[in-house]
Amino acid sequence: MTSETLVGQRISPAANARYVTGNGLYTDDVAPQGALHMVVLRSPHASALIRSIDVAAAAAMPGVIIVLTGADLERDGITGLRSKLQRKRADGSPHAEPPFPLLATTRVSFVGAAVAAVVAETYAEAQEAAEAIDVDYAPQPSITGTRNLLVPGALRVWDYLPDNVCFVHEVGQEAVVNRALADAAHRVSVDLDISRVSASPMENRNAVGEYDSRAKRFVLTTGNQMVHGLRAELAAILKVSQQDLRIVSPDIGGAFGAKIAATVEQALVLYLARKTGRPVRWQATRSEALLSDWHARDIVFRATLGLDARGRFLALHAEGVANLGAQLCANTLHSPVGNLGGLAGPYLTPHIFARVTGAFSHETPTGPYRGAGRPEATYVIERVIDAAARKLGIDRAEIRRRNLIPPSALPYKTGFVFTYDSGAFEANLDRALEASDWKGFPKRRAAAKKQGMLRGIGIANAIEIAGGPAGAPQEEFVEVRFDAEGGAVILTGLHSHGHGLETVLAQVLHDELGVPLEKVRTVFGDTDQVYHGHGAGGSRSAAAGSTVVREASYRIIEKGKRIAAHVLEASEGDIAFADRRFTIAGTDRRVSIGEVARIAFDRSRLPRGMEIGLTANVVSSPAEANFPNGCHVCEVEIDPETGVTRIVSYWAVEDVGKVLNPLVVEGQVHGGIMQGLGQALLENIVYDPSSGQLLTASFQDYAMPRADDAPSFETHFNEVLTKANLLGVKGVGEAGTVGAMPAVMNAVNDALASVGASEIEMPATPLRVWEALRTGALK
Repeated sequence: MTSETLVGQRISPAANARYVTGNGLYTDDVAPQGALHMVVLRSPHASALIRSIDVAAAAAMPGVIIVLTGADLERDGITGLRSKLQRKRADGSPHAEPPFPLLATTRVSFVGAAVAAVVAETYAEAQEAAEAIDVDYAPQPSITGTRNLLVPGALRVWDYLPDNVCFVHEVGQEAVVNRALADAAHRVSVDLDISRVSASPMENRNAVGEYDSRAKRFVLTTGNQMVHGLRAELAAILKVSQQDLRIVSPDIGGAFGAKIAATVEQALVLYLARKTGRPVRWQATRSEALLSDWHARDIVFRATLGLDARGRFLALHAEGVANLGAQLCANTLHSPVGNLGGLAGPYLTPHIFARVTGAFSHETPTGPYRGAGRPEATYVIERVIDAAARKLGIDRAEIRRRNLIPPSALPYKTGFVFTYDSGAFEANLDRALEASDWKGFPKRRAAAKKQGMLRGIGIANAIEIAGGPAGAPQEEFVEVRFDAEGGAVILTGLHSHGHGLETVLAQVLHDELGVPLEKVRTVFGDTDQVYHGHGAGGSRSAAAGSTVVREASYRIIEKGKRIAAHVLEASEGDIAFADRRFTIAGTDRRVSIGEVARIAFDRSRLPRGMEIGLTANVVSSPAEANFPNGCHVCEVEIDPETGVTRIVSYWAVEDVGKVLNPLVVEGQVHGGIMQGLGQALLENIVYDPSSGQLLTASFQDYAMPRADDAPSFETHFNEVLTKANLLGVKGVGEAGTVGAMPAVMNAVNDALASVGASEIEMPATPLRVWEALRTGALK
């Protein structure tokens, strides 16, 4: 350890300068010599049979190298996308999984499904040729809209599935919960719609495929959060060994879970690179991305909360239907049920049961998006608590306080998936109430009313799992490698795509070994340079990364002690390490770690038999998952004449364990809040119910949050360290989103309730708010 500690300091991420000066290296910046361009022809129908595909005219157009169809892939034995996860149907049989070929052959099942691919010398030539492909479709009826999918007699998405059901997942004991609800003094039920959204990262999906015919080896450059998992998926599709496929993921302009699973286009550029003998590039347009990126969320719930006469929670029953889209990507089955444990919240509810049915529709398949089930679970419990508070006439903060898990009860086994190891939930609540002047809100509401405006305030307690799954956190890899000049490189299986990981890991390394930040370089996103790793996702990077860097540092110190003992002619047991120096205890004889690194490359100065170099690699995992938690308060103002909602103030108190870099953590929380409020107020993927056409295929129709949609957020940290990893770190990447969705919607509905208007569901667009006010009892 060093006396000058950088962990906990506000240090600007080193990559920021690269990003803002235009010096980032993104996939579309990679332009190998002689590269061709690929354009994908996509289905204009939500459901149709394919009678024939005529590519003759397209193939004859100038610059066209090849036109590819699904029949071509079938002849070469190329398979399609598959789910990596397993679920069960109600009868215990495996989940239903319809085929998902890279290019459709006999039918299409959502608008935007890939039907053919054109490769040409230029993008314009490929685009023009794609438009010349003649596909003879036989349009069929389609079904969209989550609440329509399981209605008796509903249209079948797949002929062999009479009920559209992919899986049925249950957690808890329903009979016990139903008895507790029957005995409860009060029961409150809510019906909730969690809208379908698109991750919409700044950088659209893209890929560059290359094939070395001499080495018989592929290289894929693409923005991806988990390159080793992607390699395994694509190798299986292409039927090649993983060692014959290198994945390189450079800078990424946003990912948010949408750049984890393998995509059709990534497999196609590799296949076509081998087929043509030249590199193949693909870059999605924004409209293409809104059509074909994995969508997210889209789940409806009915939740019932039972309470005693004093407002204490007795039981929660939650039943949901998740709209999976038409087919399954690798991670489609994760988000609807993978984080249901969040339904327990930080509360003492003794009995909880949840059932989620995954259903198919004629919509784009879904995948993970920031939170991946965590925001949905917290949204359910926090919305039903607000409904209960109104019914019982209890202050919404007070009803939460009465049910919070006290510190004395920790570690606390919820009886519903999770065991919380640490937290100070009431302290979070108190700080949030104080920061937001909760008690002073009635005066602010009265002042707004005089101005003809409606004020509402919302609160949400959030808790989530990070670095999971529970009981089996995934391992991570790091190698710390010194050079002969005392600099160090960190090679990690994680990935940094705008969240400051390089700087945070360098801060940890500095505090352990004393290496200056400017002398630390980080390597990630390359399966040839980093041989193992699970990558970035699930708010795991800080906990997993800091753990393995510290463990690698311990190993570096142990080897350094042996070298120092040899050089100083002392016993290894007498060598201590502190402040970048190896010292003989009780003397002033010492050698710096920089000098030890130099000696490590001089065999003549090393102990006999010691390997050259000062390096250590570690594959390790935290002891357990961790549970970041917090309390969010949002205050909104609504113009009753227009229905426009403005967020006036927003406060977040977050317990993310040890805060490694407050600047980075604040940025993560702020970004998460923006994505949560974006979904709550603006974002919504909408399909035409009669044709299945996507109606929100551009940013003219799909409303993204902008800077003026939110105030400056006030963020506070309540550092309660976890024992689940070496530094006491809890995840932060998804915390803002988890708390924001319910806090914002609770605030909107509080404003509506103040004038007798009915509650609305997300997104709280001006039209929805205005209609609620018109049909309510405006006073």
